[in-house]
Amino acid sequence: MPTVAVAGSIWGVPKPRSAENEEVATGAAGVARLRALSATPLVVSPMAGGPSTVELVVAASRAGAFAFLAGGYKSADQLCAETAAVRGAGVDTFGVNLFVPGAATDAPDELEAYLASLRPLGDALGTELGAAEWDDDDYHAKLALVLAEPPAVVSFTFGLPDLEAVRALRRAGSLVMVTVTTPEEADVALGVLPDALCLQGAEAGAHRGSLANADRPDADRPLRALLASVRRRTLVPLVAAGGVAGPDDVADLLARGATLVQAGTAFLRCPECGAQPVAKDALADPAFTATAVTRAFSGRRARALVNAMVREHPDAPAAYPEINNATLPLRAAAARAGDSGHMSLYAGTGFRSTEAQPAAEVVARLVSGWSG
Repeated sequence: MPTVAVAGSIWGVPKPRSAENEEVATGAAGVARLRALSATPLVVSPMAGGPSTVELVVAASRAGAFAFLAGGYKSADQLCAETAAVRGAGVDTFGVNLFVPGAATDAPDELEAYLASLRPLGDALGTELGAAEWDDDDYHAKLALVLAEPPAVVSFTFGLPDLEAVRALRRAGSLVMVTVTTPEEADVALGVLPDALCLQGAEAGAHRGSLANADRPDADRPLRALLASVRRRTLVPLVAAGGVAGPDDVADLLARGATLVQAGTAFLRCPECGAQPVAKDALADPAFTATAVTRAFSGRRARALVNAMVREHPDAPAAYPEINNATLPLRAAAARAGDSGHMSLYAGTGFRSTEAQPAAEVVARLVSGWSG
């Protein structure tokens, strides 16, 4: 298992070793470099597990956004094929997101009890649980890929790349971005000298990008408060993500100091998005009225529409990726059966504003309040 420094003493592990006398472009220079990536200040989030597709990246890029491929849950070969397809479509400026592997669960008994509680659901869906195993998500092979064929930006979620990887990526020509969810995480992430921080507010859909899979009473900071706090601490460019549902959100976050604004849920109903049709329909279904943060599907905290699975398993343990691997057959069977009650309907708080529009139209709508 790889050793990954993920946070400071507040998380119980050492801070990453920072290099002396190394400089990152900050202030106006850093902002200009990030803004030069796209015609508009909009970023399309990496959405692992199917929603992010080559088609979505290409369409959003052609419409003026900066779009990410999601490297999570793919092999290095699969990711290589996707990056080649994006480039083959004539889009050379795009990002790749990687999941940094964490530690295996330290609560195997809790994990086994949770799996036992899911077996009746598997029986009802006509499937068995998958193997509840730890894996590194092919991280090192994918890191080698982006070093060999560097995209414009490589972003990291669930932890920090080591400093040598950051240096190597920068030498290869990529900018490096790290996802954080609290000001304390931002302080730690700055130790690996990223070119930008992605600030994921509590409103964001899908997995919380926290540096560790832990429970903290103050882990979910509203985006605007998070942006204000981190902006006071650093001049490194900041990408604001979470609850971006309309043009007013984009304009407001830019006015508050964000260099770029990132949206994901807003694109879930696009025809180019690879989300399951049942999941797309759920976003507009009046039966779904709220989102909540849950570990029920993956063993990691994630915001999803409140469905039966979320309600029935409020105390799912912290065991990622073990639970994610175990529930994969259940979620797939639920999707085949059209059972929205047991699918991972990941979405942010602005899900009601989603529209079934081509990605280009969503980009145009979100940046319509931007003055340029």
